[in-house]
Amino acid sequence: MASQTPQSQTQFQDFLPIMAQKLGGDGLIGELCNGFNLLVDSDKGVITFDSLRRNSAMLGLQDLSDEDLRSMLKEGDFDGDGALNQMEFCVLMFRLSPELMEESYLLLDDAIQQEFQNCN
Repeated sequence: MASQTPQSQTQFQDFLPIMAQKLGGDGLIGELCNGFNLLVDSDKGVITFDSLRRNSAMLGLQDLSDEDLRSMLKEGDFDGDGALNQMEFCVLMFRLSPELMEESYLLLDDAIQQEFQNCN
C-alpha cells in the first residue's frame, strides 16, 4: 500500500527524534500514550474521525482539513475498522517520523553487524 502523508502534515517539524533523545524509549512511549489519550473517543476507546476532529486542536492540528484527518486515520488503520487503537496510533507516529525511523534502522544495522562479528 502506498503511503500518503497528508499535505498539511509536511508543514510540521518532526519533534519525535528530539523527544526520543530527551525522554528515552519508555518516556517516549509514555508521551505517545498521552497523545493517544488526548485524541481518543472515551466511549469507544479508540481514535475515531469525530474524536480526532474534535480534539486535534489540542495538538496544534486545527488547520488540517477533514480529508487530511481521514487520510491520517486511513494511513494508520491496519485492521480496517476505521479507527486507531493505541498500538496503531503509536506505530503511525513512528512511521510519520522519517528521521526517527532512519535512526532506528541504523541502530538495527549496527546491532546486526555486531552480532555477526561476535559469531566469527
